[in-house]
Amino acid sequence: MIDEFAKDTLHGRLRRDREALLWKLDGLSEYDARRPLTATGTNLLGLVKHVATVEARYFGEVFGRPSPEPLPRWQDSDGSDQWAAEDETRDQIIGFYRRTWEHADATIEELPLDAPGHVPWWPEPFSRTNLFAVLVHVLGESIRHTGHADILREGLDGRTGLRAEHEKRIDEEARAAHRAKIEQAARSAARAMPQRP
Repeated sequence: MIDEFAKDTLHGRLRRDREALLWKLDGLSEYDARRPLTATGTNLLGLVKHVATVEARYFGEVFGRPSPEPLPRWQDSDGSDQWAAEDETRDQIIGFYRRTWEHADATIEELPLDAPGHVPWWPEPFSRTNLFAVLVHVLGESIRHTGHADILREGLDGRTGLRAEHEKRIDEEARAAHRAKIEQAARSAARAMPQRP
């Protein structure tokens, strides 16, 4: 009973975060969806591609259920799963992510939480694992990268939130006042507190 509740809860959360991540692309130009928004090149479409690859690997080969999508060997990982090449369309990457969901969902639904798996890229003794641990791990990855996407999208056009139906109109004046209040608190604290080396 508790296993089914845990599986349903974790799986439901993963589904919610998948949709939230895709929503971060909604309404963006091709350039804004792809362009590097941090010093390390993090970009919105690349986050979607990366999370799709993570799900494909963890809910595929870890449980002897290889993804039907072509993936390079994990040993050959070169970071190309974190950005979209010129010839990759947004629709291709989103399609890859959605097809990966189907495959991952089948793995999650068909296996019990204690189903054994092997993660060859994890060090021993941790490489021997189970569906519960992998589900928690992938959910953590998904939440982390959806949070990155939320911040990146806010930087592009101010849009924030988890789902479109909860989005509120942006009040630029209220945002500016709130930011100024936080800035003032930071400056005051910096003057009052001893500086760290």
